[in-house]
Amino acid sequence: MKSEDAIPAEFLHDWAELLGEISTTGRLLRRAELDVLADLGERAAEAGHHWRALVDLYLRETRRVWATLPGVARAGSVGEAARAGEAVLTASEAAITALGAGHERAQRLAVRQEEAARREFIDDLLYGRSDPGRLAERAERFGLRLARAHAVAVAVGEVAYDEAHPLVRRVERELIGRFGERDVLLTTKGGRLVCIAPDDERPVLAAFAKHATWSGGGRESADRVALGRSHPGAGGVVLSYEEALGALDLAERLDLPGPVLDAADLLVFPVLLRDRAAMADLVRSALGPLVHARGGAAPLLETITACAAAGYVNAEAARRLRISVRTLSYRLERIRTLTGYDPGDALQRYTLETAALGARVLGWPGTPL
Repeated sequence: MKSEDAIPAEFLHDWAELLGEISTTGRLLRRAELDVLADLGERAAEAGHHWRALVDLYLRETRRVWATLPGVARAGSVGEAARAGEAVLTASEAAITALGAGHERAQRLAVRQEEAARREFIDDLLYGRSDPGRLAERAERFGLRLARAHAVAVAVGEVAYDEAHPLVRRVERELIGRFGERDVLLTTKGGRLVCIAPDDERPVLAAFAKHATWSGGGRESADRVALGRSHPGAGGVVLSYEEALGALDLAERLDLPGPVLDAADLLVFPVLLRDRAAMADLVRSALGPLVHARGGAAPLLETITACAAAGYVNAEAARRLRISVRTLSYRLERIRTLTGYDPGDALQRYTLETAALGARVLGWPGTPL
């Protein structure tokens, strides 16, 4: 908006003449006159003038001409002057209301246009559908400098998020309160909450994940947040966004634990998924014999995963599995006997872990290989 002192007198139109007539006749403003005033309010907003400046312009003009208005200056009595003044004030009130309606109309249109431009930019940014140079120019308008490397975090919940959702507003409030207006973009896309931040502002993404998944005080929270890796340029934003979406997809398919996932920790899965035949062969050859165990393969697969997660500290693995250390030792021995791979050997346990990951991807043993 422009300075309040910059609004020109042309926005008064014929206000002084209109007041002069009303002071004499005492009539109300006509519909056509109110429409003209609304159009003037809309034009003032489009020209960048504050609403307060427009109101002040009309009030100053009314005050300037008051004493010279025919109905006031030629009044034969105090009563006539009061009636003329009442008519002028009533017209002024109606005029301000009409000006305000026009000004608000233009403001709403401007907001809608800005939202549409922002949404179009976000679509082009996250889908890589625009010329990189042009995209970088548009990005500066929305607070991003694409010459820097950026990373993307994506939050999902039970409901679809839009810009007005309480969780979105809360996370935005928390981030601005802590980090201020930085080179960060918070938006929604496809019902998900998305945060884009420069590589050197990684604490922003950590705070985003924390506040998005925080459910204290009975507040709604996201179910999961996935963090993509940092990559340079506009194409890097697309890549990081796709990594975050891929991590969320893997988390849902494999029921991965934890509300916050880092795509950098899940790189083995895309490698495994690229050659499903080889992965199935590995699972079949390394873990296939487990189906002959009493109770089936599932408990022993769970044991391999828990031991890896616990760093092969038996007490911790047993705690995670909610079994005794003795039972855990028995299971490890069964794994060694049936598969021929020793969980106590670093190289052989790596084969077991990789095969167990493949089994989770393929849904084995529930799904036949």
